Amino acid sequence: MSTFLSDTLADILKSSTSFESSVFVFPSQRAKVFMKGLLKKKMSSGFLPEMITVEKLIEDISELQLVDTIQLLFHFYATYKDIEKEEADSFDRFSSWAFTVIQDFNEVDQYLVNTNDLYTYLRDIQRLKKWSVKGEFKETELIKDHFIFMERLGKYYTSFHEFLKSKKIGYQGLLYREAVKNTDRFLEKTNSSSFYFIGFNALNKAEELIFQKFLMNSAAHIYWDIDQAFLDSSHSAGAFIRKYKREWAYYEKNELKSVSNHFSQPKKIEVLGGSKNIVQLKYAGQILNSFDNYESTALVLGDESLLPVALSSIPEKVNSVNITMGYPLQSIPISNVITSFFQLFLNQERYLKTDHNQFYYKDVIRFLNDPFVHKTYTETLEPIESYLSKRNKSFVSLEDLNAYFSELDEETHELFIAIFQPYVTIEGFLDRILSFFEKIRDHIQTLEKEYLYRFHSAFTQLKNLQQEFSYFSDLKTLYLFYQRVVSSEKLFFQGEPLQGLQLMGMLETRALDFENLIITSVNEQIIPSSSSQNSFIPFDVKIQFGLPTYKEKDAIFSYHFFRLLQRAKNVYLLYNTENDGYGGGEKSRFISQLEFMKDDLHFKFISTSVQTEKRELQEIQKNTAIVEKLKEIAQKGVSPSTITNYLYNPILFYKQRILGIYEADIVEETVAANTLGTIIHDTLDELYGNFLNEVLTVDHFDTMEKQSKRIVQKFFQKHFKNGELETGKNRLIFEVANRYIQRFLRMEKEDVRKGNDLKIIATERSLESSLKIKNVDFPIKIKGIVDRIDEYNGVRRIIDYKTGFVTSSDLKLTDFSTIQDFKYSKAIQILLYSLLYTDQEKYHKSIEAGIYSFKNLKKGLLKINFSANYRKPDFEITQEKLADAIDEIKGILEEIYATDIPFSEPLELPF
Repeated sequence: MSTFLSDTLADILKSSTSFESSVFVFPSQRAKVFMKGLLKKKMSSGFLPEMITVEKLIEDISELQLVDTIQLLFHFYATYKDIEKEEADSFDRFSSWAFTVIQDFNEVDQYLVNTNDLYTYLRDIQRLKKWSVKGEFKETELIKDHFIFMERLGKYYTSFHEFLKSKKIGYQGLLYREAVKNTDRFLEKTNSSSFYFIGFNALNKAEELIFQKFLMNSAAHIYWDIDQAFLDSSHSAGAFIRKYKREWAYYEKNELKSVSNHFSQPKKIEVLGGSKNIVQLKYAGQILNSFDNYESTALVLGDESLLPVALSSIPEKVNSVNITMGYPLQSIPISNVITSFFQLFLNQERYLKTDHNQFYYKDVIRFLNDPFVHKTYTETLEPIESYLSKRNKSFVSLEDLNAYFSELDEETHELFIAIFQPYVTIEGFLDRILSFFEKIRDHIQTLEKEYLYRFHSAFTQLKNLQQEFSYFSDLKTLYLFYQRVVSSEKLFFQGEPLQGLQLMGMLETRALDFENLIITSVNEQIIPSSSSQNSFIPFDVKIQFGLPTYKEKDAIFSYHFFRLLQRAKNVYLLYNTENDGYGGGEKSRFISQLEFMKDDLHFKFISTSVQTEKRELQEIQKNTAIVEKLKEIAQKGVSPSTITNYLYNPILFYKQRILGIYEADIVEETVAANTLGTIIHDTLDELYGNFLNEVLTVDHFDTMEKQSKRIVQKFFQKHFKNGELETGKNRLIFEVANRYIQRFLRMEKEDVRKGNDLKIIATERSLESSLKIKNVDFPIKIKGIVDRIDEYNGVRRIIDYKTGFVTSSDLKLTDFSTIQDFKYSKAIQILLYSLLYTDQEKYHKSIEAGIYSFKNLKKGLLKINFSANYRKPDFEITQEKLADAIDEIKGILEEIYATDIPFSEPLELPF
């Protein structure tokens, strides 16, 4: 395929066969690599030209060294403090606005703006805002600070500018400004060299002057990558090059080089609208899967934050992928462990204030369970969740951790204990992180080591800067700065750039051409980017001083987009059709422009192919081991809850009762529902247990009401172990438990006051009996603990307490044949308790049974009801009714113990 670079090289080779003193200058590193590959194919012998990017050329001319943003920020703060003295912002507040100021400085220098005029202009604007005909202006502290800040921007610039020049370092714009001054001297030193500027488009003011000096004063050539369709029209893609042709003195005598006519050639262009970004990337993977060769194929991401999704969408048949864009540091897995490292100590400050020997348990679990951390200690250790749940501590002491890590080898034990030592200084904390990196390095894979190296370099730099400047006053400041770094910095991959699929962002495509082209996220606000500007220089001021605005940036995007399409043969443009905010719903204006320029566009809406699998319900056949386990359960005893558990889900019954798999215990930071239930049961047991077999009076209830709060507190401390009860949700739950008990006692006291006789026979009584069922040659023991047995007006009652919400319909049983339905689970429990009591106590009179629901106490005792007529309820449990009900319950047990009936997963769970 004919490309811009191959055509340019062919034209250069017509007039030059030796490149010993030639310099090729490119807009990007990637274009330089591709040109080198072409030269190796074209030239069998001789010297290759020197090939550099424009940034490297500017650095050479300026005689300054480019430094990264982090170093610039620290140097800027030093000069800022010299100006502001005692009134200077703290470093964390300063860094919140300094990045934007440096960006403005960079732009101002690149466009060679007279900074004295600019900042005087900005100052005067602020003064005009305060001017009033009446001489009155209400100025708040915030407005006052803003005016002072805007007036001093000029001072900040001048001081920072002079400081950087004295150190022979600078940001990109400063290098450009100095390069303009030094260009003539540089040309004198390199007068024997030939310079070729290849593939440029939008030049800043400094680049324009430098390039023109090269063209007018040396053997220099410039090759623009522009199509006739854009050069000869008013299309924004050709706006910059038309301007250079019109204004540059060089073009009064010379023609533009490398103007092509490829855009008008027939192309296959498909415009594909998909719902959500994920669909776009997955469909892009399907397109790639249809290709046989990837040597001239590019997947261009309009939204570079989707790189992780793009990587997972590339089909397996693609053997080689070259990633040109950077991978955001905040998306790298190791960033999670660093965040959890910080949270250990930040939450310590937040929750504990002064006690720095304890850590919030969730932070400890999160840190130790991170895959990078977990690899460093042996799996023989008990899981940290289990270890902490046994102790039920919301805050874990250093002594607890020391005991937990005691089984590790000495070196690893010392590492973890060092990690959890109290935070003292920023330098010590950074050393702690770096030591941790050193330890985990030997336990991770090659790619993970690349991740680790990037973070190790970043923290080493932070440590060096802290030692030099000491700007991080506390851990919170360091963490906020770290977050800014990982949100803006990227990890750049290295691979074989000339082979396989090219995965890149829009800017990396400069000067490159591909036969097969897939561009994603071709939506407004992405291609082109948003018109919003992050700058302290207002829009109208930018226009006044010749600084670029969103209009110029739109033209740059237009050029990159349409230039990519010039030589491509198969083009796929994907956009998000969902109007879900940023970058959604509206396709890019460039697609609309393309409709007017090309008549061979094909539009369609897409969706990814979804492969569905028919899910078969799980079924467990009963083998000998399961039958033996069931026999063991029968000997130990089957509780009513075991039977209802089976009705709910036989597979869950199998996992819990046969395999012994239960949900893992967790630390109760807030009182759990089951713990609350246990506390209320135990409280009522102790209160009523003092008056067994006595007819209760109002005085009894007065005594219990006075004792209840103390007893509730006692059982909270017993069952909630080390939990905090004085504040927050736990305090509320504690008060709720008190209210439950008090309301219940008042309700029963009122019942007694009305003349009803109430005698407590037993509380928390353990009962058991045996049942014989068909086809099972051993008896099945049924056991249970009844919350309360009492006698009310001469009628014996079986009572169960529930802290949940229960209604009378849950205990209505009019047809015994339906009892095997899970919705009658509470009725089954009550009837089994009734069976156990009448069998064990040989009590053959009629009884009643029911539930006190503490969330529905106003309904009183909810009794099991055998009548369908709501006007004539039937609460009496006779021996005949009990026998009929038990026959049906036996049917459930027969199913559980039948060897030919498997444990089967229900199609739908009851709720």
